[in-house]
Amino acid sequence: MNSALKSMTNETEMLNPEIKTNQHLIALYCGSRFGNNPIYRQTAIELAQGIAEYGFGIVYGGASIGLMGQVADTVIEHGGEVVGVIPEFMLDYEIANNDLTELHIVKNMHERKAIMAERASAFVALPGGFGTFEEILEIATWGQLNQHQKPMMLYNVNGFYDHMIAQLDHAVAEGFIPPQHRAKLIVCHHAEEIYNAIKNLETPKQFVV
Repeated sequence: MNSALKSMTNETEMLNPEIKTNQHLIALYCGSRFGNNPIYRQTAIELAQGIAEYGFGIVYGGASIGLMGQVADTVIEHGGEVVGVIPEFMLDYEIANNDLTELHIVKNMHERKAIMAERASAFVALPGGFGTFEEILEIATWGQLNQHQKPMMLYNVNGFYDHMIAQLDHAVAEGFIPPQHRAKLIVCHHAEEIYNAIKNLETPKQFVV
């Protein structure tokens, strides 16, 4: 782990020292809205249910609204553990979910992302907006820089990520992304592909530093 990430992680661990989870956690990046097509909500529910039934928990952005709130509620409903991480400034317009295994209220987005990266054993991006795009691409960048070796997936529901996938492949073709790094960001069209990627995880819950 680089020194900046170490510093952020150490600071957030001091602010949030109590860890209550026992399950491997899957980071779910997803929207604070439901989107216009009901398929986004339905597939989020199905994915979250499957994650819990396979014995995993999740770490996510801590809100109670949109797909974010839906996946948290579904995992809890099916017996999984849920860790939410939300910056304090977002509490003005994203209502925090107080029914979680752990809720961490942090200072800023950098701390949020550091905690989520630290606690997750794998990363999955469902449909979402700017924040979702930024989070999965940043974690892919960290993977490219050998800051972790954890599975990273785009859940391409209803072709949502078709254009992003095309752009990534274009960047490979134009010589800006090495093919081996592009290959680390796995495209999944069905939840079963995600379960296959996570069910035999041996990744430690925390980075080894």
